[in-house]
Amino acid sequence: HKNKEKRKGEKKHLDNTHTHKVSLACVYIMADRLASIIGTEKDKVNCPFYLKIGCCRHGDRCSRIHIRPTFSQTLLIPRMYPNPKANPQMTPEGEVIPYDRGFLREHFDNFYEDVFSELSNYGEVEQLEVCDNLCEHLMGSVFAKFRTE
Repeated sequence: HKNKEKRKGEKKHLDNTHTHKVSLACVYIMADRLASIIGTEKDKVNCPFYLKIGCCRHGDRCSRIHIRPTFSQTLLIPRMYPNPKANPQMTPEGEVIPYDRGFLREHFDNFYEDVFSELSNYGEVEQLEVCDNLCEHLMGSVFAKFRTE
């Protein structure tokens, strides 16, 4: 009779061990799935735009989480570049005067050189990106990646 009780106890112990192994396997599968979707449109928790570029067109109204790093090699300076196309010249009649391509190129190049030179005072700049588009969430943003933090 004692042997039967002992066997039942052993079986119960084996069942718990098996259940634990199955649960652990499920956790690993779920972790792999979560790792594969983080930062994509399938990720319903974290904002994929913010994870990729450090800003989001929805700003504080975004329904997803914006994970802000505590330290980074990349510095984001929003709205730093004063793109002339964002403030077009107007005639007295209110018509837009298009900018000369040469002027726009020179304006951008001068800005880029000035910013690169100034940021180089703080460390070696590996990459410098200036957003010259007119999208509200990126307009004029400057991204500077330094070699070290």
